[in-house]
Amino acid sequence: MNQTAKTIASYLLIALVILVTGVSILAIWDVIELEQVFWKASKSLFVVFIASVVILFISSVILNDKKADRNQ
Repeated sequence: MNQTAKTIASYLLIALVILVTGVSILAIWDVIELEQVFWKASKSLFVVFIASVVILFISSVILNDKKADRNQ
């Protein structure tokens, strides 16, 4: 993976963590009501996580097999 892509992904993840933390703190202090929204967002993130794991597994198995075949 390109170093620039890693840097961008890292900053994106940091921003996501800060956003979720801020929303969580506001919900703890009852500034906003997020019970339904929070669970829907959590479920959505879980689905995206599972999809990412499956895609990573498939791509690593298939791409590594193709690279191994090229090297032989």
